[in-house]
Amino acid sequence: MFIKINNASKTYKNNNRDTKSLDNINLTIEKGEFICLLGPSGCGKSTLLNIIAGFDSPTNGEVIIDDKSVKEPSPNYVTIFQNYGLLPWRSVKKNVELGLEVKKISKEEKSKIADEYIELVGLTKFSKHHPSQLSGGMQQRVAIARALAVDPEIIFMDEPFGALDAMTRMNMQDEISNIWEQKKKTIIFVTHDIEEAVFLADRIVIMTPGPGKVKSIINVPMKRKRDRTNEEFLKIRDRVFLEFKMKEEIEIEYSI
Repeated sequence: MFIKINNASKTYKNNNRDTKSLDNINLTIEKGEFICLLGPSGCGKSTLLNIIAGFDSPTNGEVIIDDKSVKEPSPNYVTIFQNYGLLPWRSVKKNVELGLEVKKISKEEKSKIADEYIELVGLTKFSKHHPSQLSGGMQQRVAIARALAVDPEIIFMDEPFGALDAMTRMNMQDEISNIWEQKKKTIIFVTHDIEEAVFLADRIVIMTPGPGKVKSIINVPMKRKRDRTNEEFLKIRDRVFLEFKMKEEIEIEYSI
């Protein structure tokens, strides 16, 4: 499984004017990689994610996954958004089982798979609770468990922790990093937080604003679990920050 983005551009028409959101994106992502798309608001990183996932189409160029051109969303890939997308009338377990209901598996197997992933995200004691009874971080764990339960080949994550408070966000970063180590899924993660990208990614794809281009790609050759106070971590974080400042004067949100 690999993803190849070839000369992808995206132009929107607005009041008879063309607005280019993405310009000539070229990128290859290997199977099992954790990639962070990093950039300021308006740089087109969510647009790029939607194009790779098949929710949108490039004006020019193409996205190829496993030698097939992406034309529409696939059941083999899942997307996790910032708003969780849980069904409030369903329990945690029933929410996690949702994607399994289209599969031809027994009720017992469906229950077993749901229990496995609820345990993986540390919510076994809450399997009968409803979303309204859970914190924001716990709801996001349910969304992650639901996504993993269908055994996707690729997980797309669009700023999934953006609405969480700082401590909960750090805990969720730990969670998704641990899950990636266990499951080795291909993850494409959109963020505007430099420290989050350094903590999570194998490679950080830095994008420029208006229109979005790939400015540079920075490898993060650190083993997990990563220490945010480690000297190597801080060096990579500072390098990413300088990458923004040295090449363009742009406004970015920078977290320490």
